[in-house]
Amino acid sequence: MSDLTDQFKQAQEDIKTLTEKPSDDVMLELYSLFKQGTDGDVTGDRPGFFDFVGGAKFDAREKLKGMSNEDAMQKYIGKVNSLVG
Repeated sequence: MSDLTDQFKQAQEDIKTLTEKPSDDVMLELYSLFKQGTDGDVTGDRPGFFDFVGGAKFDAREKLKGMSNEDAMQKYIGKVNSLVG
């Protein structure tokens, strides 16, 4: 897993080199994959109705519930690599 962890950390650095900010949908996907890879399944209650950003983040993470940390890391790495080129 050390190799996967190293690649995951490298992808975190690589994403910072983008010259243009990805779309909100892509950012939400990256966020949810990152959190699933580092923290696992989302816990707690969904944020209130007026917390649109918090609700979107919660929902994106909820969709990944049950995905292993390793799978999430691999998908995050793949997504970053597709963006960086």
